[in-house]
Amino acid sequence: MSKVELQPCYILHARPYRDTSSLLEIFSSEHGRQSLVARGVRSTKSKLHGVLQPFVPLLISWSGRGELHTLTQAEQSDRAFHLKADNLMIGFYLNELVIQFMHRGDPHSNVFTRYQQTLTALDSECDAEPLLRLFERDLLEQTGYGLILDCDVESGEPVDTDKLYAYYPDRGPVEHGIADENLLQIQGRTLLALAGASIEDKTILPEAKRLMRYLISWHMGGKPLKTRELFKHHLSQ
Repeated sequence: MSKVELQPCYILHARPYRDTSSLLEIFSSEHGRQSLVARGVRSTKSKLHGVLQPFVPLLISWSGRGELHTLTQAEQSDRAFHLKADNLMIGFYLNELVIQFMHRGDPHSNVFTRYQQTLTALDSECDAEPLLRLFERDLLEQTGYGLILDCDVESGEPVDTDKLYAYYPDRGPVEHGIADENLLQIQGRTLLALAGASIEDKTILPEAKRLMRYLISWHMGGKPLKTRELFKHHLSQ
């Protein structure tokens, strides 16, 4: 039986289990995504009643074999992120992406760091979009869908800021003049900005969003994200 003690974690999703328990999907800094059964935590007598919530920094311990472990301890490690309105929806979008792309037990500490950085930006109600794009990029990279952003995969030449490229989701960018017209068209400066450590030029963000949305949808086989559908419904109200 394996035991893990007090790991920095976030709750990605929780659902009721039996009378007073919950099934949790958590994101751990050192153990990646994990599934836990939290026994008795929905009882009003439980010390953890109301603690195991999304966007709350936690230290969690668990034990067990196989894919479903048992929560043995949990405590809040820092103040909760209080996300409001659209930012709350974006937070749930982050959680859904981690659940969809990250295999259980695969550690991705840099994605965990990006996740925290993005929540911090959402909590402060500053512009989180640059960090959100980098989170998406790093999540795809770390889960086996790494993006080529700085090289024309057809010619081998470096991407040129002033040129237009078509992006093959299973390969990478190809200069527009020799590529399939039906593919998404992306400016070189957008590709290079996404390849960097930060996105300084805010004017490229709409195009970067289109590219990441296109790639995420392709890697999911066209399966819609629930949070994206909810967001569309919210905007239509």
